[in-house]
Amino acid sequence: MLSEENHGDGPPDKKQVRIDTLMKTQWYRWYALAILVLVYCSSHVDRQIMGILLEPIKLELGASDTQMGFLIGLTFAIFYATLGMPIAMLADRTNRRNIIALATTIWSGMTVLCAFVGSYTQLALARIGVGIGEAGSSPPSHSMISDLFPQSQRATAMGIFALGINLGLLIAYLGGGWMSEHWGWRTTFIVVGLPGILIALLVRFTLIEPPRGASEEAKQDRAGAPGLGEVWKTMLKTPATRHVVFGSALAGFVGYGMTLWLPAFFVRSHGLSQSETGLTLALLSGVVGGLGTFTAGRLADYLSQRDPRWLAWVVAIGKGGLVPFLVLFFWLTDFTSALLVYIIPAFFAGFYLAPTFAMVQQLVPVQMRSVAAAICLFLLNIIGMGLGPQGVGILSDVFAAEHGAESLRYSLMVFSLVNLWCAWHYFMAAKTLQQDTQRIAEMSSAPG
Repeated sequence: MLSEENHGDGPPDKKQVRIDTLMKTQWYRWYALAILVLVYCSSHVDRQIMGILLEPIKLELGASDTQMGFLIGLTFAIFYATLGMPIAMLADRTNRRNIIALATTIWSGMTVLCAFVGSYTQLALARIGVGIGEAGSSPPSHSMISDLFPQSQRATAMGIFALGINLGLLIAYLGGGWMSEHWGWRTTFIVVGLPGILIALLVRFTLIEPPRGASEEAKQDRAGAPGLGEVWKTMLKTPATRHVVFGSALAGFVGYGMTLWLPAFFVRSHGLSQSETGLTLALLSGVVGGLGTFTAGRLADYLSQRDPRWLAWVVAIGKGGLVPFLVLFFWLTDFTSALLVYIIPAFFAGFYLAPTFAMVQQLVPVQMRSVAAAICLFLLNIIGMGLGPQGVGILSDVFAAEHGAESLRYSLMVFSLVNLWCAWHYFMAAKTLQQDTQRIAEMSSAPG
């Protein structure tokens, strides 16, 4: 029954009544969210596994830090980010569930294919395939969640959804570190890729396509979805949206740079093995970071009931406040002391995710949500995933002449300062957030 889809044609029939009834039940909303979390988790396992495998792949392929930065950054991000927008336009017009199921199948299969490459170029092409698949997941998921949960619960729901990142990191670091050391990096790609096929089947055969605007009781026809240019124009002329989107891109710039290079930093600067690195980062980025990501969503929903600007202030305080601790973490050479300091940046690292996802969805009309999410993710991933790891690698090679094996430490330390710029954008977004949200709500409820 759950796999039956609503085409939105003709008068309500028994099938449509069953779907509408199911949409109103709490258990289904949370079940659908749980499945979408699994999808997001799978995407981040397959994406972030490159971080823990970076050193053994580099040694086998004989690549430089700049080359590896290109492999884990731009080769993935360009296709992931650019294809996200046309796929999101399709998602605003067709069945989002089916798009997510197909996308999950593609990236999982391409991850398995990474195990069989024979050169740096072949691995780069396989990672491009992973990026193409993952382009079809997040924007439709954001749109579906916004149709499942009202605005008062949306940051919490987005916070739970964003936990897929931390769960993905936990699995990638913990399982990837152990598997890389004991089974090798090729087998690791196979083991982390195959579960995605099963998750794709769960999406296709146990989820339904929710009516658009269902949570606002302002259902929209798919045929009314605007073009890409109109969505860009709407977002650009909304001050809060501009600041939120660019602030999130800067957060991703630092975040992806850190995430994908921290395993190599622990190996080079602190002498950890692959298993020790995986366990350490699984606990910090997976567990501590996951608590922070969830807390941000719950805290934003709670505080925004008193003042809606807290959706942006929560991010600004979190991203600005972690900078001194992050600089100190890279400065310290004693491993135990450094880890204790890093608990705070690890907790606040993902604080921007849930409030950002929620704000983007409320700052555009209902019929623009998938494309708006894709535009936000496009900038976040081109600037963040594409340029972040690449920038860390280039800066590390520049510092190598003076600092040798410790060049990565200083490269990452410099990158941590970008969080201050990120925090400024969220403070600016808070200034017009209420007015901009109200204007968009009036646009969504206007007839025609």
